[in-house]
Amino acid sequence: MFPEELRYTTEHEWVSAPTEDGIVRVGITSYAQEALGDVVYVSVSPVGSEVNAGESLGEVESTKSVSDIYAPVAGAVVSHNERLQSQPELVNSDPYGDGWIVEIRPADPAAVDGLLTAAAYGESVAPA
Repeated sequence: MFPEELRYTTEHEWVSAPTEDGIVRVGITSYAQEALGDVVYVSVSPVGSEVNAGESLGEVESTKSVSDIYAPVAGAVVSHNERLQSQPELVNSDPYGDGWIVEIRPADPAAVDGLLTAAAYGESVAPA
């Protein structure tokens, strides 16, 4: 249900494995986008911003609510998905692909390994 190659947070963000350049891509999970409903706006911290794990790095606004996006790891914002400015609905239609939100250069790339596996995340959102 959730891509195995990604890591996850309890706040419903996903994180890719670091690239050769040490950069990770971050987005929100299919579970989160379904709960939000139709995404109409995405805002994130400016490129160059330093973020701390667990702190807000932006917001996703939907027809239902506004929700924070939390940094899964500490590091520097190196880019964000410019397509979301004109097509925020990509977060709904392709949350693990074209709907990615931000790229971060982690202060400690190994921190990604400490996040939830797909199986653990799936258990955390499964109905009781």
